[in-house]
Amino acid sequence: MSKRRFIAALIGVLVAPLLTVVMPAGTASAHGWITSPASRQEQCRAGTVSCGEIKYEPQSVEGPKGLRNCHGNVGRFAELNNDGKGWRVQNVSRTTTFRWNLTARHRTSTWEYYIGGARVASFNDGGAIPGSTVTHNVNLGRTGRQKLLAIWNIADTANAFYVCVDLNIS
Repeated sequence: MSKRRFIAALIGVLVAPLLTVVMPAGTASAHGWITSPASRQEQCRAGTVSCGEIKYEPQSVEGPKGLRNCHGNVGRFAELNNDGKGWRVQNVSRTTTFRWNLTARHRTSTWEYYIGGARVASFNDGGAIPGSTVTHNVNLGRTGRQKLLAIWNIADTANAFYVCVDLNIS
């Protein structure tokens, strides 16, 4: 190895850790949440409800497929499971349109909507890549105050994205 190559390699080894410390961290390139009717993540993002880190990362509630909770087993977002936190209940009709905002688009297998553990709707995208917004018209099949869990199942990973919306269905 020539002396110049050795010096260049040595400089690289010494400078790389320094760059990691001084360069700003990039934002997460993840992923998606329901903005309308206002989900718990959207209420945190908008400052409607006082929240921790989820305020800055409403799109990042990602966990293994098959969960049935609001925080996708992400410990730092556990407050999304707190039903007594003061979430604003959204008045909707029995058939409601849910709008997702996607900050990173993934091949999608299905979108699922649950109330009280029962699936009320499912949309199969067959591995398609969605646009930056996705809407689903869902017949909720019941009335009264309900907590809806929406799940975006990714086709090419073992993960899904989780969102809860507090509803008053008339």
